[in-house]
Amino acid sequence: MDLNREVILAKGVTKTYADNGVPVPAVQGIDLAIRSGEFTAIVGPSGSGKTTFLNLISGLDSPSGGDVWLNGKLLSSMSGRELSDFRRDNIGFIFQAYNLIPVLTVEENVEYVMLLQGVPKHERRRRVSEMLEMMGIAGFEKRLPSRLSGGQQQRVAVARAMVSRPSIILADEPTANLDSATSGALLDLMRELNAKTGMTFVFSTHDENVMKRARRLIILRDGRVASDNAA
Repeated sequence: MDLNREVILAKGVTKTYADNGVPVPAVQGIDLAIRSGEFTAIVGPSGSGKTTFLNLISGLDSPSGGDVWLNGKLLSSMSGRELSDFRRDNIGFIFQAYNLIPVLTVEENVEYVMLLQGVPKHERRRRVSEMLEMMGIAGFEKRLPSRLSGGQQQRVAVARAMVSRPSIILADEPTANLDSATSGALLDLMRELNAKTGMTFVFSTHDENVMKRARRLIILRDGRVASDNAA
C-alpha cells in the first residue's frame, strides 16, 4: 500500500444548482487531496455541501467547474459506460438507507457487485463467507433484509461495499439510522478493516461517533473547506 498515493484529488471543484432559475451554489471551489489508506470524515451542518461533494468525487454527479481524479483517472474524461464500470471496480458505497435489494438474501446482496464483475461463483462464495465472518453476521446468509435489524442491514451493506475489494469506500451518513452503541461498534469494525486492508474510507456525516474515530476531519461550511486537520 502506497500511503503517499493520492486516490482522490479535487481541484477547484464547484457545483451550482438552479432553483426556479435562481443559481444556488452548493460547492464553491474545493481543492482537496485524499491519500491511500486514510480514514476521513467530511462534516458540516445541513446544507454545507458535504453530500454534494461526496457525489462529485464519486462521479455520481458532475461538477459545474473544476476537475476530479480518482486513482489517477480524470472523471470528466470518461464516457457514461466507462465511468459506471470504473465506479463498480474502484468504489464501494455505503448509504444511510442501506440500499439492500429486498428480494435478495444477505448472501446474494453481498455478492451482487462481484456478479457484475464476472467473478467466478466459487470465489464469490468464498469472499462472501469471509466478509460475513469479519462483519459478525455469519449464519445470516439465507435471510432477507426484512428479517434483519438496522445494524445488521448496515453490516451487510458494509460487507457488500468491501467484498469486491475496491480501493475507496464512500459512506454517506452511514450511521444516521443506528443507535449510538450500534454505530460505535460498526465504526470500530470499519476502522479495524481500514487498518487491515488499506482501503481508503471517506465519510459524509454529522455523527459525533464518526468524528471521534476519524483520523482526518474536514469541515465544510457554505460549500467551502472551513478547516482540515490533515497532517
